[in-house]
Amino acid sequence: MDLGLSQRVVLVTGASGGIGRALAEAFAAEGARLVLTGNEQIGELERWLHGAGIPDAIAVRADTTDPASIQAAFEAARAQFGRVDVAIANAGKWTPEFALLHEASVDRIRDNLSTNLLGTIWTARAFFQTLAHTGPHQDGSGASFAMIGSTAGRFGEKGHAEYAASKSGMYGLLRTLKNEIVELDPFARVNLIEPGWTVTHMARAALEQPGVIERVVRTMPLRQLGRAQDVARAALFLASPVMSRHVSGEVITVAGGMEGRTLWDSDRIDEDSIRRRARDV
Repeated sequence: MDLGLSQRVVLVTGASGGIGRALAEAFAAEGARLVLTGNEQIGELERWLHGAGIPDAIAVRADTTDPASIQAAFEAARAQFGRVDVAIANAGKWTPEFALLHEASVDRIRDNLSTNLLGTIWTARAFFQTLAHTGPHQDGSGASFAMIGSTAGRFGEKGHAEYAASKSGMYGLLRTLKNEIVELDPFARVNLIEPGWTVTHMARAALEQPGVIERVVRTMPLRQLGRAQDVARAALFLASPVMSRHVSGEVITVAGGMEGRTLWDSDRIDEDSIRRRARDV
């Protein structure tokens, strides 16, 4: 099926990471024109983009915690492609070390909130400013803004309170921005993707710890870990003016049916098998 994304200009923040890379590949396969941002790993992103041979794509250095930096990335997109039709606020941070809130450092708390929540706000702000300048797409199909949240924002995550708080703040953004974006484009949409435990470079070390996979999948009817491609496909659906033209203000959870309760006894979980299946990512 044609998703209507060919030649659409798509900006993805945090494109050097696992989910960001999968987003880039998924949108490229649909014929979109890409603006991929990275910060500390911008060199790696540029090398990957050069080797991938993706047409109509640029890599731009941007620090999403800095409003001026992310605004400059959108200006670079306009200079290259004339507009931005889809923006994915994907850049994020998760501190792997377990720390109860009273033990967590001030810097750790601030860094998570600045990257995950404020970074999403600055990205949305820059996208909305760009949309205000260019106006709606001439075919009336509507712009799309999607945030990459986390199930931690719904269920919480012991030992990572600052991360859970930064992701739960996206709920308020979602319900507000869906009503604001239509002032700029009457058919524009805002949605939230909420991944659970997903095999990425950021999470891989934690998932390799004994007992972690067992603890994770005990809350899921689908006894498997998510993959970055699963999140990317949800983003394609939400960005598509064909598939999601009437979907706004919604949360798509990509977490194997995760609930805030235990569903499986430990003797019914084959952790080694699940880990082997995850390694082909």
